Amino acid sequence: MKSQDETLEEWCRSLLQAYELEDVQVDVNAILALAGVAAHSVVRPAAPLTTFIAGYAAGLASGSGQATNAASMESALAVARTLAADYDAEAAGTPGE
Repeated sequence: MKSQDETLEEWCRSLLQAYELEDVQVDVNAILALAGVAAHSVVRPAAPLTTFIAGYAAGLASGSGQATNAASMESALAVARTLAADYDAEAAGTPGE
């Protein structure tokens, strides 16, 4: 039986292949970490919404030539992580970092 990590990596490769994005490197752990931050800092359903929008933003930046695929993804994930952390801090009544 495959581990969860193996299954996720296989699923990721299948999705990339289906979208003809085989040359794109995806950091599954970074995306899952972002989903965790969004789920715990905002609300659980924010996890898939956040990762989708971050991915869409990364794709737009990369597709327009603003940055490489890797830089676009890294930047989009960082913006979403910061926004989620700030959202949590505001909800708690404390200033964000």
